[in-house]
Amino acid sequence: MKIGVLVVAYNAENTLAQVLDRIPNDFVKSIEAILVCDDASTDDTHDVGVSYKNRSTLPITILRHPKNLGYGGNQKTGYQWAIEHSLDVVVLLHGDGQYAPEFLPKMVAPIISGDADVVFGSRMMTSGGARKGGMPLYKFVGNKILTFIQNHLANVSLTEWHSGYRAYRVAALRKVNFLANSDYFDFDSQIILQMIGAKQQIVEIDIPTFYGDEISRVNGIKYGLQILGHTLRFRFSRNKKNH
Repeated sequence: MKIGVLVVAYNAENTLAQVLDRIPNDFVKSIEAILVCDDASTDDTHDVGVSYKNRSTLPITILRHPKNLGYGGNQKTGYQWAIEHSLDVVVLLHGDGQYAPEFLPKMVAPIISGDADVVFGSRMMTSGGARKGGMPLYKFVGNKILTFIQNHLANVSLTEWHSGYRAYRVAALRKVNFLANSDYFDFDSQIILQMIGAKQQIVEIDIPTFYGDEISRVNGIKYGLQILGHTLRFRFSRNKKNH
């Protein structure tokens, strides 16, 4: 299977190299391609990426957007890249180090074994783990409440809708119109709803939580209202189809 890693990066000059360094050596041989997608960073993220590529044996491509497309827009570029390069699996990794590259093998394993089309790394599977890992209380509570409501509306039982650690079978990405989604953080919930609607098999794995010094760029109230709106529309459209 051709495995790709999409590293979304914005102002990640201080963390990008460490994230790439932490990709397990015994997993590197399984990687067909790595795309570092710099979303018009205002720091030296692009230069750090190019410097790393020039001294590394990893199959890295560095792409820099001339203007900021947003978190969702950055993913759209990466998933189109995975489709165009005929990859079989693509894993979303963040350049800020919030998600552990050491878990890449576990993220792709259920897809390789045929047990999943989509894999989510969940920080909520281990009781208390998210808080011990530094997740702020307001984010923890908001995450739990939103996940509970979204599970009810979408008729699923995920432990977390709001992790950014994901792996997709590229064939599953071909089945959904992810390009129609938001360019911002609500993209993540929209693509989950699309995968549920397309009856793709979703599996969660337990991942550690890490909150460092990164700046949160999410407006919590706006984000919550957006994703509840998306999930309600999904529920209503399903109800219409069933009647």
